[in-house]
Amino acid sequence: MVLDIDFDSIEQIFSNAWDQGRDFLFEFEVYELLAKSGAETLPRARLIERGVRIPDDELVAMPGEKSVLKIVSPYIVHKTEVGGVRVVDKAPDKIRSAVRRMLYEVPENYAAGLARAQESLPAHYQGLTGDTLTAAVSRDIKGVLQVQYMPPDSAAFGNELIVGLRHTREFGTILSAGLGGTDTELYAKRFRKGQAIVAASPAMCTKERFFQLYRKTISYRKLAGLTRGQRRIVTDEQLVECFESFIRMGNTYCCENPEAVFVIDELEINPFAFSDFLMVPLDGMCRFSKQKRTVPKRPLSKINNLLHPVRMGIIGVSSTRKNFGRIILDNVLAQGFDPENMVIFKKGMAQFQGIDCLPDLAALENRGKVKLDLFIVAVEADQVPALVEDVIKKDAAHAVMLISGGLGETHDSKNKAGRVVDAICKARTRPDTDGGPVFLGANCMGVISLPGSFDTWFIPKEKLPKDRSRPRSFSRAALISQSGAFMVYRSHQCPQLAPAYMISMGNQTDLTLGDMMTYFKDSDQVDVIAVYAEGFNYLDGLAFCRAVRDAVLAGKEVVFYKAGRTPEGQAATSSHTASLAGDYMVCESCVSQAGAIVARTFSEFQELMLLAETLNTKIIHGNRLAAVSGAGFEAVGMADSIQSDDFTMEFARFGNKTIADLRSVLAAKGLDRLVTISNPIDINPAADDQVHSDIAAILCRDPGVDAVILSMDPMSPAMQTLDTAPEDRFSMHHKDAILQRLTHLNNNCATPIVAVVDGGRLYDPLRDALMAGGIPVFNVCDGAVAALSLYIQGRLRAHTIRELDDKG
Repeated sequence: MVLDIDFDSIEQIFSNAWDQGRDFLFEFEVYELLAKSGAETLPRARLIERGVRIPDDELVAMPGEKSVLKIVSPYIVHKTEVGGVRVVDKAPDKIRSAVRRMLYEVPENYAAGLARAQESLPAHYQGLTGDTLTAAVSRDIKGVLQVQYMPPDSAAFGNELIVGLRHTREFGTILSAGLGGTDTELYAKRFRKGQAIVAASPAMCTKERFFQLYRKTISYRKLAGLTRGQRRIVTDEQLVECFESFIRMGNTYCCENPEAVFVIDELEINPFAFSDFLMVPLDGMCRFSKQKRTVPKRPLSKINNLLHPVRMGIIGVSSTRKNFGRIILDNVLAQGFDPENMVIFKKGMAQFQGIDCLPDLAALENRGKVKLDLFIVAVEADQVPALVEDVIKKDAAHAVMLISGGLGETHDSKNKAGRVVDAICKARTRPDTDGGPVFLGANCMGVISLPGSFDTWFIPKEKLPKDRSRPRSFSRAALISQSGAFMVYRSHQCPQLAPAYMISMGNQTDLTLGDMMTYFKDSDQVDVIAVYAEGFNYLDGLAFCRAVRDAVLAGKEVVFYKAGRTPEGQAATSSHTASLAGDYMVCESCVSQAGAIVARTFSEFQELMLLAETLNTKIIHGNRLAAVSGAGFEAVGMADSIQSDDFTMEFARFGNKTIADLRSVLAAKGLDRLVTISNPIDINPAADDQVHSDIAAILCRDPGVDAVILSMDPMSPAMQTLDTAPEDRFSMHHKDAILQRLTHLNNNCATPIVAVVDGGRLYDPLRDALMAGGIPVFNVCDGAVAALSLYIQGRLRAHTIRELDDKG
């Protein structure tokens, strides 16, 4: 059944309020909105305006023996806390008495609360105190709303539902639903992730998909009668219709819809109660605004010029010292970029280190030089605005890299950053250009593009040595980071990560995280996209998620980390990159639902990236894990790590043939009396290289096993794990050592294999050799289980997304 929504009438409700100078709806207007949006059951309501006497017969005309009275004010949101909600007998005297009492007591109570919490004082009341504040509150009260009393089926915990739309700066409109009532915020904080409240983007979610998210909550289990002593009080079809109504309103009255006159900033029904299988809204609020002007689109095709330039220019190179510009020049050339295709902008010199020098951008045009693909700006922030305006005016480059720090990060530099943004926006609307150049940064470390043969990082080779003497092998991966330092630390700590591209976004003055994801989702150079984000530009979170979804549908894997999960983290993020960190729960929900694998820590981010790079060709059917260890504590540790709020794995049940084959291998080495076959399986420190590899091979063949973690005991005298001469008894280079055996198995097996080498630096050569062979290696077993579990869950979610897309 198609839900009938009267959008014309809803827009008229907004228009009437706007004409009265309001950007909010009164509760009775919210009920009108719900009625036009397809809600099946609405309480009857009447506004008792201040100073208006309602006849007795009208006061008692509503059904039922009681009436609900609610104060009506644009500023009093939490009515119950100030005595603004009362249930009285449906008698004229009782109703009039309660209304008079509320009109006097509520302003006093609300004003007293404001006096105790000055930090939450609405702008409308700032500077007012005492009787003056109380009088102002009283003047704003429109009256009292009389509402039909509809007794709920149950007052037990969990029998109220909150459903709401909220406009967010980064992700646009967000739909949420979950445990309703006065303690909604407490539930959201205290319950496990996804148990109290779920959220999704209406732009990327159907009613069926949102309902599947909601089914996992405690709220659904209570309403559906799935807990002890509870009976079902609402049907699934009613919930799906409700979600459909909110999704369609969210997609109609949003900033993404260019035809929308009004945008819903917040629409919340808290709660829906349930009476004889009817969904009854007991309270509602709505704020809205007029549609805002859209920002001109960026010419994203020029990102290709940024990453694969043929002609490159740089300004800010010192001829006398190793400043940032000079270090960048050295690194660009060291990475193999052709110096004949470079130009340095420097007055008073014809050449520097064999590279042509020009005094300014005008000289580039005068000498008939070809337009630059990439112009690297490494001058002080004070010089940047004028230089940006000059680049745009002369149409000198397709892409510009703003290395300069401090632009927009401090109060003093805000105006300079604004001037840069204004210049860029004007270029986008000029009819005589192709949108002007795209700008990366400011405050960025730039790009390492191995396919483009250049490196613009300003870290000297002494601080970050790189072996450029031979062609560097690299993976089909891109690392995109808002923080350049984050990339430097990750690449140095985990050198086995060798992405084809490493891109520092900086402040996202122009190009955004969403733009980069949009570019790489279609790139034939990468299969894995890893992103470290601190904040998204306006609505760019939604653009990012759409690009993530497209990348996943194209078969790519996306790994994501969002900084600013706590209020303290958000404050630190904002101060660092001049961006605003958004609501982490919303971000995590939207990005993971789009198909990205979300990391919880920095270490986990690089581990997930490593897994994505090494396991993306492996086949994953499910979440059944087989774990092998030579130490008892590791078996226990892996068992303890199998579940969390973020993932659920299970240990595989071995088939009969697998059990028989395991016993045979153990018996051949005299270990059958020492080892109990279970999962995880502790194969004893006496197990040698052959036992380790044979058991791993048997488990990989079991159709009930989806992945194998093999934790080898590198210190065991039975294992060949040292980087010594092949003839040494402990040498990992022996043809029968675990290194050769496991590498061979991994190359001929579709099942993911993850190794754990728990030991000190003595065993780094073994780790490096295993990883060179395409086997991800962890130092600690519980970290391996957690990272692999998150990775597998992400792969399975991506598979589901592709299946749903195929079905339409």
